[in-house]
Amino acid sequence: MLQPTLVAGTAGFPIDARDLVSGLGRGLLVIEAFDDEHARMTIAEVAVRTGIPRTAARRHLLSLCHFGYAQTDGKLFWLAPKVLRLGQSYLGSARLPRLVQPFIQRLSLQTGETVNISVLDQHEVVYIARSNSPRVVSIGFHAGARVPAHTVTPGVLLLGDLSDAALERWLAKHEFSGFTPHTLDANSFRDSVREARAQGYWITEQVLNVGLGGVGVTLKDRRGKTVAAVSVTFQVAAWPRTTVVEKLVPALVDTAQTLRSIL
Repeated sequence: MLQPTLVAGTAGFPIDARDLVSGLGRGLLVIEAFDDEHARMTIAEVAVRTGIPRTAARRHLLSLCHFGYAQTDGKLFWLAPKVLRLGQSYLGSARLPRLVQPFIQRLSLQTGETVNISVLDQHEVVYIARSNSPRVVSIGFHAGARVPAHTVTPGVLLLGDLSDAALERWLAKHEFSGFTPHTLDANSFRDSVREARAQGYWITEQVLNVGLGGVGVTLKDRRGKTVAAVSVTFQVAAWPRTTVVEKLVPALVDTAQTLRSIL
């Protein structure tokens, strides 16, 4: 009797390769191939970006169009608004965003600033919950936003959960694009991750956007496992670093400790 071929993935447990639907995986790769720089692509361009044969890429693109997830003019293809349902399904069904919402709302009222909950998805930080500041105009990231992990406070914090060896592998694969004169390179980012591990919080200033900063701590569950990061976005001019440490950090730590008992 043939033994099943088990494959490793992100499910957290081995899966029999015979149970996988490769076409579904390829279809999702096609969706992920589109981004700011590749908003509209030909079949050939999609094939190159995904590594999928051109004939298969064509079938996946036409299928996405048929089911309403993409559109085409006969030559170029682009994603349709229906794709947003995929992300909204997670935000609507996941337990964590719903659970933390009352607590980050209280923290936002306490600090007068926008509060976010975020997780790490490979090389990007994904924001999954937000509480707006009491101001008319609030700053920060909306739920569902994705940003390069080296540019925001949660990225530094969440990568601190990796072993040194795993962090080095991550650094070797990450693209350290520059956004401001303060954006970190690989060496500076490594140092930041190690320092954040030691002090238990992290502050970034003007790394992604000039004039804006962020401060945050990790959220751990009752077993001590890091599940997310909670952070506050602020205007650097309004929050000197000493004030951030004196007022925002204790408030974040208190929120994280409160949440730990129910996560």
